[in-house]
Amino acid sequence: MLKLTLALNLILATAYLFPHVSAASRIRPSAGSVIVRAGTTTSGEFQTVSGAVKSLPNDNSPTTIFIYPGTYAEQVVITRPGPLTIFGYTKNTKSYKSNTVTIQYGLSANTSGSDDASATLRITKANFTMYNVIVSNTFGRGSQALALSQSGDRAGFYACSFFGFQDTLRAERGRQVYLGGYIEGAVDFIFGRQGKAYFENNMIAVSSAGFITASGRSSDDDTSFVFNKNNISLTSTADSGTAGNVFLGRPWRNYAKVIFKNTIITSPLNPSVWSIWAPNQPNTDNIFFADFNSTGSGIQGAQRALFSTLLSAGQAGAYSISSAVGSDYATWVDTSYLS
Repeated sequence: MLKLTLALNLILATAYLFPHVSAASRIRPSAGSVIVRAGTTTSGEFQTVSGAVKSLPNDNSPTTIFIYPGTYAEQVVITRPGPLTIFGYTKNTKSYKSNTVTIQYGLSANTSGSDDASATLRITKANFTMYNVIVSNTFGRGSQALALSQSGDRAGFYACSFFGFQDTLRAERGRQVYLGGYIEGAVDFIFGRQGKAYFENNMIAVSSAGFITASGRSSDDDTSFVFNKNNISLTSTADSGTAGNVFLGRPWRNYAKVIFKNTIITSPLNPSVWSIWAPNQPNTDNIFFADFNSTGSGIQGAQRALFSTLLSAGQAGAYSISSAVGSDYATWVDTSYLS
């Protein structure tokens, strides 16, 4: 379990929706926030995140939940229609390394009946935002076991951490951004079918041989996974034999579309960089797997698969946060987390 560090700094005055102009502490809730505090006996506060979520009005009003430090062992499902922002207590809003709030559960898809049902955190609503929270599925190996299942529109995750092994993060549908966070896994650990997803300034950590992405895009639509300015590394406890057996992705469906730009790669990749889905089902007829300006020791000596594309600078310019989630992204994305 990631060790949690308490913070005792003063909080800066913040706006409700996009409160982070620069790195700051956040140690107190804003007025009107629903409060979650482990072991609390204070009237009006909640000991669990799910309890706080269930207390919210089932309407279109904007609401805020503030979570004090602790580990909350539970599944959380968020369905309410109105905008919801969850803030985790932190001494540095811009760094996932300072996160002190963990939501964790250990359910597998084999037991729950589906990928979605196994997720520690399930989002099925629009206009969801979360800052500085660790989300973990502690099941481990042997089955798909999700930390996050995200199928709402206009979802933003800022300086959050996601831990799992297989299928850690499901970007299933809707526009969504993951900025300044940490994502750990081994097999298909960033995946989804109809998600319009953008990832920037994240640490993507690989714990065993496998595939970082598994795009399930099944038609020539406007969905894609776009990665820009991320780092890919091995975890400190990665399995022996992981080096050289990691791929940027494999195509879950035949129109998979994944683009990596400006990636610093220290995890030694397989020289092919990209993989087929399986020997009897390659799924490469209509896919678009591409990278640009990939640097670092992990990409040296690459001999990219013939079904992939090494982009020129001009070609790479077509893939951005705008291409991934729309040119109106600034109306709902906290742009202070962009480079």
